[in-house]
Amino acid sequence: MKPGVSGKPPYDDQNVFARILRGEIPCRKVYEDEFALAFHDINPQAPQHVLVIPKGKYVSFADFSSTASDAEITGFVRAVGEVARQIGAEETGYRLLANMGPDSHQEVPHLHVHVFAGRPLGPMLVR
Repeated sequence: MKPGVSGKPPYDDQNVFARILRGEIPCRKVYEDEFALAFHDINPQAPQHVLVIPKGKYVSFADFSSTASDAEITGFVRAVGEVARQIGAEETGYRLLANMGPDSHQEVPHLHVHVFAGRPLGPMLVR
């Protein structure tokens, strides 16, 4: 992704998460409030695999942390925690994963956090 004129990565209004937020594509919702939407991943990598996305047009954590309001940041972080509680992952544990940019294999250019749970998840990265 090349930065836009402002130095901020450009936002693609046609990305799949933008379309989900607009209601053009259905999702299996886990949680929603004014700041975030959480839904089951269509290709789960663990028994519990939920995506949490902010409702604003943010491509990465750098973009989000520098341009989102304090309320948006707080709301998004609280949404991630609420999802972990709702899927019952607090007792046995869970993993949060956020990919940013091509080296991390970010597939959708909208900030999102994966919440994985429901089994032992193994090492963080392939060695």
